Amino acid sequence: MANWWDNVNESTQWQNGIFFFLCGAYALVSAFALVQLVRIQMRSRDYGWTTQKAFHLINFLVHGVRAVLFGFHHQVFLMHLKVFCWILLDLPGLLFFSAYTLLLLFWAQIYHESRSLPTDKLRKTFIAANVAVYLAQVVIWVCIWVNDKSTVDLVGNIFMAVVSFIVALGFLHHGGRLFVMLKRFPIESKSRSKKLYEVGSVTAICFTCFLIRCIVVGVSAFDRDLRLDVLNRPVQNLFYYMVVEIIPSALVLFILRT
Repeated sequence: MANWWDNVNESTQWQNGIFFFLCGAYALVSAFALVQLVRIQMRSRDYGWTTQKAFHLINFLVHGVRAVLFGFHHQVFLMHLKVFCWILLDLPGLLFFSAYTLLLLFWAQIYHESRSLPTDKLRKTFIAANVAVYLAQVVIWVCIWVNDKSTVDLVGNIFMAVVSFIVALGFLHHGGRLFVMLKRFPIESKSRSKKLYEVGSVTAICFTCFLIRCIVVGVSAFDRDLRLDVLNRPVQNLFYYMVVEIIPSALVLFILRT
């Protein structure tokens, strides 16, 4: 079994096949997000730039960039300066974080407005959280550039694991209480049932994918054999990106389709 695993990981054909498959999968999700964005824009031109449009745009960008990166996987993974490889692989992950914290913001605003609670601080919190995460990641990249040691890698992975865990808890909290609020809504209707399904399903999907991301990234910080930023880990990359980005995003976009 170990020999088979090593043969697959070291095989150029397997590497190309898996990474090109990931490229195609990301391209499909990106295209679907773009189609949804265009449909939303056609239906709501008069509403300007909404949270829904921003969510689909960021998803289009995240998966589009991932598709390009995996399409040029040799050039990305074999970069002379490792920091550039990290930046290229981490940046879509940061955008993914922004997209789904934007969804959390949207849900939080709905909940607060329905309870006649102030919403002013919600957007500020969203912006502050994103700025803090991006700045921290930039500092980590600079540290890797200046001093490319395993300690910096460890800190970077632990940081992303913690961020993923916080987002998972955010979905559990905001999605859970919005679901409960809709469940207690006294009037039965088709739209209520649809929203219950949407909120419940998306909460479960996002909580699971961010929790898995947290666990995998956290474990890989201490186990070098589980690293994903190397060319000879195609199978691990396949399972990781399918489970934490491609499948969850495809499901969420499908559930929230208009």
